[in-house]
Amino acid sequence: MRLNAWIEKYLSVIVPVSLILGFLLSHYMNSWMAAVPLLFAYLTFVMATGCSFGQIREAFRMPLPMALTFVLSHVVAPALGYAIGRTAFGAESPYVVGFVLFAIIPLGVSSVIWVGLSKGHVPLALAMIVIDSALSPFVIPAAVELFFGEAIAFDHTKVMLDLVKIIVVPTILGVLVNELSRQRFKSWSAPVCGPTSKLALAVVVMINAAAIEPYVVQMKSDMIVVIPLVVLLVILSYLIGFAGSVWLRKPELVIAITYSSGMRNISLGLVLALAYFEPLTAVPVVLSILIQQPMATLNHWLMKKYWRSSLYTKLTGAPPAEQVRY
Repeated sequence: MRLNAWIEKYLSVIVPVSLILGFLLSHYMNSWMAAVPLLFAYLTFVMATGCSFGQIREAFRMPLPMALTFVLSHVVAPALGYAIGRTAFGAESPYVVGFVLFAIIPLGVSSVIWVGLSKGHVPLALAMIVIDSALSPFVIPAAVELFFGEAIAFDHTKVMLDLVKIIVVPTILGVLVNELSRQRFKSWSAPVCGPTSKLALAVVVMINAAAIEPYVVQMKSDMIVVIPLVVLLVILSYLIGFAGSVWLRKPELVIAITYSSGMRNISLGLVLALAYFEPLTAVPVVLSILIQQPMATLNHWLMKKYWRSSLYTKLTGAPPAEQVRY
């Protein structure tokens, strides 16, 4: 458990280091690609063991925040990503697909950690991640078809079946195991599943970074433009989550929606980008690994300032909140 706590504390450092190691060791790690779906299925299973049917039912009792999150994350954000990519590179660029792919992949598991730190609605955030993951076999192919149509070759059926195997089935199994253990499996398995799942995430990042290393080196001149645009898209993802939910006037919901809108399941995005699209599609996705967590830290600081500001009082009529509770 101490190891798990240490990994959680330094996860924002471990993931970028894993990315760099993947680039440096690409010659040795390219043969590991076959392990990625298995590692990712394990990650999904461990995530789902923290969610119960009760939490999912609770999320469905709050249809407005849940629907608002999905619209902001998978409609507004992809449209922004498409507009940014098309303006900078043209509609046919694989980078455009990468910007859109970042926005349409499921909500990020690590957002739960930040929602908890910020005193947001953790059960809602966790349930939305599970539901969003389960819907991904339908959402991702539909979004790709909507934005790109016949412009890119894309096997919708194969993608759906693969997502069922690496996302939906492990998610269902994880929730069932949690229920059958009366919500005790997570704590029972934490000494093993906690650190190993985070190490699996690091390995997935390393393998995928190794796979795209030759293409990043080849197109390094593009990075001067791509990196600032990825930063912009991640920032906008947080901003639309906050701006789209602040009218709810419930701090715990605003926090959950903001982090859910801002953070994505990047490891799944890498798996999909390398399996079904041109390798350069993965470049915006892999770069977002370096940006997503630092932006979460900045968002945490800014939201604390907001709850204690006069703007919060003007919008809600409530006095400034020293600590947000739910």
